[in-house]
Amino acid sequence: MEHGGNPGSAGVMAVSGGDASRVSAVRPEVPQWHTLDVAEVTRILQTDLEKGLSSVEVERRRRQYGANELTRRQGRGPVWTFLLQFHQPLIYILLVSTLVTMALGEYLDAAVIFGVVLVNAIVGFVQEYRATRAIEALARALPTQATVLRDGRKVRLAASELVPGDVVLLHSGDRVPADLRLVRVRELRTAEAALTGESTPVDKHTAPLPADTVLADRDNMAFASSLVTYGQGIGVVVAIGDRTEVGRIAEAVAEVHEISTPLTRRIAHFSRVLLVVILGLAAVNFGVGVLRGLEAGEVFLASVALAVAAIPEGLPAAVTIMLAIGVSRMAARRAVIRKLPAVETLGSTTVICSDKTGTLTQNQMTVTLLQAGGECFSVSGVGYEPKGEIRPLPDACGQGDTGSEAAPLTIDDLHGRVALLECLRAGMLCNEAVLLEGQIQGDPTEAALIVVARKAGLDQHVLQEELPRLDVLPFESERQYMATLHDTGPDRHRIVYLKGSVERVLEHCQDMWDRQGHPRPVDREAILRQAAAWSAQGLRLLAVARKLVPPDLAELNHGEVQQGLTFVGMFAMIDPPRPEAIEAVRLAQQAGIRVKMITGDHALTAAAIAEQLGLQGARDADSGRLRAVTGKQLEQTSDTALPELAEEVAVFARTAPEQKLRLVRALQSRGHIVAMTGDGVNDAPALKQADIGIAMGLSGTDAAREAADMILTDDNFATIEAAIEEGRGVFDNLVKFIVWTLPTNAGQALILMVAILAGTSLPVLPIQVLWINMSTALLLGLMLVFEAKEPNIMRRPPRHPHAPLLNRPLIMRTLFVSLLILAGVFAIYQWLLGVRQVPPEVARAAAVNMVVFVQLFYLFNCRCLTHSMLHVGLFSNAWVWWGAATMALCQLLLTHLAPLNTLFHLGPLTADVWALIILYGLLVYALIELEKAFVGPWFFGPVWTPQPTLPQPT
Repeated sequence: MEHGGNPGSAGVMAVSGGDASRVSAVRPEVPQWHTLDVAEVTRILQTDLEKGLSSVEVERRRRQYGANELTRRQGRGPVWTFLLQFHQPLIYILLVSTLVTMALGEYLDAAVIFGVVLVNAIVGFVQEYRATRAIEALARALPTQATVLRDGRKVRLAASELVPGDVVLLHSGDRVPADLRLVRVRELRTAEAALTGESTPVDKHTAPLPADTVLADRDNMAFASSLVTYGQGIGVVVAIGDRTEVGRIAEAVAEVHEISTPLTRRIAHFSRVLLVVILGLAAVNFGVGVLRGLEAGEVFLASVALAVAAIPEGLPAAVTIMLAIGVSRMAARRAVIRKLPAVETLGSTTVICSDKTGTLTQNQMTVTLLQAGGECFSVSGVGYEPKGEIRPLPDACGQGDTGSEAAPLTIDDLHGRVALLECLRAGMLCNEAVLLEGQIQGDPTEAALIVVARKAGLDQHVLQEELPRLDVLPFESERQYMATLHDTGPDRHRIVYLKGSVERVLEHCQDMWDRQGHPRPVDREAILRQAAAWSAQGLRLLAVARKLVPPDLAELNHGEVQQGLTFVGMFAMIDPPRPEAIEAVRLAQQAGIRVKMITGDHALTAAAIAEQLGLQGARDADSGRLRAVTGKQLEQTSDTALPELAEEVAVFARTAPEQKLRLVRALQSRGHIVAMTGDGVNDAPALKQADIGIAMGLSGTDAAREAADMILTDDNFATIEAAIEEGRGVFDNLVKFIVWTLPTNAGQALILMVAILAGTSLPVLPIQVLWINMSTALLLGLMLVFEAKEPNIMRRPPRHPHAPLLNRPLIMRTLFVSLLILAGVFAIYQWLLGVRQVPPEVARAAAVNMVVFVQLFYLFNCRCLTHSMLHVGLFSNAWVWWGAATMALCQLLLTHLAPLNTLFHLGPLTADVWALIILYGLLVYALIELEKAFVGPWFFGPVWTPQPTLPQPT
C-alpha cells in the first residue's frame, strides 16, 4: 500500500501538544475511533497492518503532527511568584507602617516590621513554588519505549517518535505508548484504574462499539499510560500527545484556575475592612486636630502614630506560623500539606468527593461468598492476606440473615463437603496469578481465588505438584472462560477445570455436584437466580466446572471443554471497603460533612460499596437502595440541573475525568467547600479545581500528587477525618488569636485618638506602641497556636463558607475589652500625673504596663471563647504560662533597667502601682468570664454560629 497520502481526519486526533499551530486544513470533526471497524480505521489513517508506515511517511507525519509528548506549559517564574506574596491588603498595611516608622526616624522598628513582611513572603513562596507541576507529572506518565512496525520490520523506539497510523505491538508488561484502536487481540487485558477508575484489568476486543459508549467501556481501545497485564495485541495509533485521553486530562488541569481558599478570602476581607478603618480613623483624627487649631505637623505625626497603633503587625506572622504548625501536626498524622492555606480549608470542608478504588476500598479483590454443592458460604477477611474463615449460610444461601452465627468450617468439615473443596481446588489450579507475601503477580480476580483457597488450608504449590498442569486454554473475551488440563497419575483419568462467567460455564455443563460430590441434574434456574441476587449487591461472579478426560489426552481444544462438564461452584467477590474508611465516613457525616463517591467503576458495585460505607444520599424509590448516577446520565444533565443532582446524590459511577470536574464545580456553585480525594491520572483536574485536593501518597500517580493540596502518606481515608479535625483546630486558634490581638490595637488607637481630641499629652508614644504590638504578639498571642483542640470540635457543623472571621458576639467582646483598656490606661495615667505628680516617663510606664497586663490576663480568657479555660484544661497548654511569665519579666526589665527604660522613655514604678495594674488585669479577666457565662449568649448569641443551609445557586 502506498504510504505517501494524506491521513485525512486523523490529524484532528493526532496533533501533538508540542505545536498545534503546525496543523492546518484539517477537518474539524473528530472520528469516533471506537465506532469504526478495523478496515475503516486503516483506510482513514492510510496504514498497512502487515508492514506499518514507511520511514518517509513517518517523517512527513512527524513534521505535520509533532512529537508524542505533552505540552509543557509555562507557568509563573520564581521571581514573579515571590513578588506576588506581597500582593495582599494586610501586607500593604505593614509596608506602609514600615515607611511611616522610617519617617519617624525609628529605623530599628522599621527594620523589624519589614523583617516580619519578608519572612512571611519567603514562607509563602517556598510553600507555593511547587504547586503547579501537574503537567510535568503527566508528561512523565507517558512511557518511553514502544515496539512498532516500520517498513515491514519490528523496531523498538522511543514512544515520543510515534505518529498517527503507526502499528504498535503490545505484550504483557508493556505500557501503552499512545491511544490505540485495537485491530488484533489475544487474551489482551489492560489495567486502566488510574485513567478510568476501573478496579480490575479490562478484557479487550476489536469489534466496533456504539457511539455513546463511555470511556471506561471502550474495550476496543487501549489508552496511553495504561498497563498491559495479560495477553498480546496490535493497535493503530489514533492519538498522540495532547490529543490522547491522558493529554486531555493534562489540558483540563492547565485550564483549571487556582481558587481562593476560605482563609485567604476571610483574611483579605478582614484586611480590607481594617485598612479602611485605620485610614478613616487617622484622617478623622488629623481633621479634628487641625480644626482645633493644633499645629498641622504635630497632628500629622500623632495621626501616623494612631495608624501604627491600630496595625496588627504580628497578624501575618501569626497566621503563617499557625498554619505551619498545623502542617507539622498533620504530618505527624500522615497528612502532608503542600499549600499552607489548605490547613484551614480542611476545617471549612462541607463535602468530600472521593474516588472509590484504592481510596475508600482496599484495591484488593476479595471473595466474600461461595456457592458449592447447593450450599452457600460466607468468607471473612479482606485483601490478599490469607486470614479468614469460611462459614455456611443457613438461610436461603445468603438471601436472608447472613449474620447468622454458624461455626467456621474446619479441615475435617471441608473434607466432608466434597463440592466445596473441589470448588476451591478448581479456583486455585485454573489460575495464572501468583501470590507472594501479600503481593500479587497477575490478575486481581484470580488472586482472590488463591486467597480464599488458602483460607481453607489449601497450598497452591502442593496442589500443583499433586495435579500438574499439562495444557491451558487462555481466557478469551469472546468465549468468556479459561480451561486447564491436569494429570492425576499414571493410567488415571485426567481432569479439566474450567473457569469463567456463570452463564457461559452453565452452557457447557450437563450436571452438577451435590454436597458429597455426587452428580445430579444441574439446576440452572436456581444458580442464575443466586447469581442475579449477588450481582445486584455489586459482586463480581466467577463459576468453575470440571470434567474427567481420557489418560491419553495431552492437548485441550475448545470442542473438548464445551460439553459434558460438571458444575462445581461459584465465587462472588468485591473490592471491599477499608474498615477504617467506614469509621471515617461516619465521623465525617457526624461532623456535618457530606461524603460523595465519584468513581469509574460500575454503578451496582459503587452503590454496594457506598451502602457498606454508610454514605447518606438519595435512594431509589423502588428498591430503597442508594441511587447511583452514571456518566451517561451525567452527560444528559444540563449545567443548570447538575448542582441540584450533585447535592442530592451520593454515588456517581462510570464517570469520565471531565465529569468529575463538572461535579466539583457544580457543588462549588452551591456554596460548598469541596475536598476531592483521588489517586489516578483521571483525578488530577478535579483535584486541582477542588478547594482542597487530596491525593494518595502510596498508590497515587505523580499527576494526582502534584495537583493536590494534601497527600495522605498512608493512603488511608481515615486520615482525612484527622486532618479535618486539625484544620478546625487551626481555625479555632486563629480566631482566638485575632479576638485576643484586636483589643490591643483598637485600645491603643482609642487612647491616642481620645488624647488628641481632648488635647492632652499622649499616654503611649509610637515607639512604645510598636514594642507592645510586637512583644505581646510574640510572647502572648502566638502561645495560642499551641492550644489543644476543644472536645466538641468534631460535633459542630462546618462553618458557613461565607461567614466572617468574627461574628457579632466576638466583635462586641473585642469592643468591650478595647474600652476597658482605654479606661484603665487613662485612669492610671491621669491619676499619676494629676494626683501623684510623677514625671511623664513614669506615667507612661504605668500606661504601657496597663495595656500589656490587661492583654496578659485576657489571653487566658481567649484560651476558650465559650467557656472558662478549665474547659480545655488549666495546664493543657504550658506555652501560655511560659509566655505570660516571660512577658511579665520583660516588662519588669523594660520598666526598671536603666538602658532599656531610657531607650523607650519609661520610668520605674512603685509596688502599689504594680498592684493596681495587676488587680485591674484580674478584674478584666473576671468581667470577660461573666460575659461568657451570662451576658454574651443571652444578648449577642452563641460565639460559634455555623449555618446549616448553604446558599442556593445563583
